[in-house]
Amino acid sequence: MARSGRWVRFVAAGFLLLLVFAGGWIVAKAGIGSAMDPATLPERERQFAERMRGVAMVGHFTLDGREGQRTDRYDISSVEKVGEDRWRFNARIGERDITLPVTVTMRWVDDTPMILLDDLAIPALGTFSARVFFHGNRYAGSWQDGDAGGYLFGRIERP
Repeated sequence: MARSGRWVRFVAAGFLLLLVFAGGWIVAKAGIGSAMDPATLPERERQFAERMRGVAMVGHFTLDGREGQRTDRYDISSVEKVGEDRWRFNARIGERDITLPVTVTMRWVDDTPMILLDDLAIPALGTFSARVFFHGNRYAGSWQDGDAGGYLFGRIERP
């Protein structure tokens, strides 16, 4: 009897450890939690975070197979580094007027930051793949949402 009690406690402890590990993995992957202290970031990353505070990305996007372009806007309250190459954009997104944190993979090519999205589900908007780079006060890239896709480009403006 005592032996089966130990076995049950051992299994319960193992299950609890698995839950804690899974929870930590989900939190890290989703970029939930605290941001890194900007003072500890390399200069180029700190400057990017400062440059993207309280700005609007105002521009256009195209749809493959259709003429013309449509206007687009993302109001960025802040951008925070939350992991090795994970950044959280706290943004109000476009025409749907939805405000939420979006955590993305961002890599640097020399002094140029580039967002890499691969099938990122954004609630109420869709599942996106994209490559977007920033240069000075401009951004440009390509995007895909299921069968729809195109290009996006614009300026980073202070209100």
